[in-house]
Amino acid sequence: MTSPTLARLRLYSQRITGPAFADPAEVVRWLGAIQAQEYQQALWAIGVRTQGVTLADVEQALAEGRIVRTWPMRGTLHFVPAEDARWMLMLTASRAVARHRGRLAQLELDDETLACAADVFRAALAGGRRLSRPAMLQVLEGAGIRTEGQRGYHILWYLSHTGVLCPGPLDGRTQTFVLLDEWVPQSRDLSREEALATLAGRYFASHGPATVHDFAWWSGLTVADARAGLAAVQADLTPIEVDGTTYWMAADTPREVADEPVGIVLLPGFDEYLLGYKDRSAVLPKEHVDGVVPGQNGMFLPMVVVDGQVVGTWRRQVKKTTVEVTFNPFVPGDEVDAWAGEPAERYGAFLGLPVTAGG
Repeated sequence: MTSPTLARLRLYSQRITGPAFADPAEVVRWLGAIQAQEYQQALWAIGVRTQGVTLADVEQALAEGRIVRTWPMRGTLHFVPAEDARWMLMLTASRAVARHRGRLAQLELDDETLACAADVFRAALAGGRRLSRPAMLQVLEGAGIRTEGQRGYHILWYLSHTGVLCPGPLDGRTQTFVLLDEWVPQSRDLSREEALATLAGRYFASHGPATVHDFAWWSGLTVADARAGLAAVQADLTPIEVDGTTYWMAADTPREVADEPVGIVLLPGFDEYLLGYKDRSAVLPKEHVDGVVPGQNGMFLPMVVVDGQVVGTWRRQVKKTTVEVTFNPFVPGDEVDAWAGEPAERYGAFLGLPVTAGG
């Protein structure tokens, strides 16, 4: 198997090609989690995998609490299915918390202080209340808990990782916080073994072909836990060998999609198509990595993907009556006009705005 066919299979598994979803929450459930520290980009990560869904539809699913934005994996914000938020935090966030203990100690945030902060927020947010980050810090100060420096941020981070708090819906452009138990009252309760199997099943079905090391990186689990999760769902998967490496994907993935060239797709920055794997060389050659991650600074630009390969980047400027889309191909002379046609118009339809596009 070659990189192009591997890439086409991933496009299909991720539902960037093939059957699209009609409900934003179903996209998130299928993928397991969607990286979402860049909020607007993450909304399009859902939109590009749907048919006829608009920005307003995705934000409505968030406002209704069907999709939750929290920190389940790698200390990074993700969209996750609401009913799965708690077990995912319990399974994956504990390693991030353990790594963070030293920083908490530096900030003089011991277990007693953090438990007191949790009690303060339970009282302040009870009954469905939501507060902005500045208001949350004011609540802490009012209770005699210092927030100077980075103490306030790390208190919110810790209590979100441990399932007390959850980022709630935006108030305009301001992030709010809510109590996770109230925002998601119907949480699923899974044992550790069930959680490993569920997460592994979703990952390999939606991201395959992928390796166990890809899964370990994506989930933030140890390789041993990743292997245990894979073993639990292996009967539903099929292996393929590429250059001596074993990849896994859903057994019912139609093999013919690997041989069918696909068109042009505009993906957001931080999209799972690239970020969902430890090894990204099948879709992004090393010589073009700096084009997507300038200076290796951790910021991933929106990507132009042609037949599964990342061939350039794009950016948008939303104005009152239009959205301007511009492109930066890695290879001068690439067919930017083709990128500016249906792919850009599809993004404009998601925003509900006409598009002007060019190089």
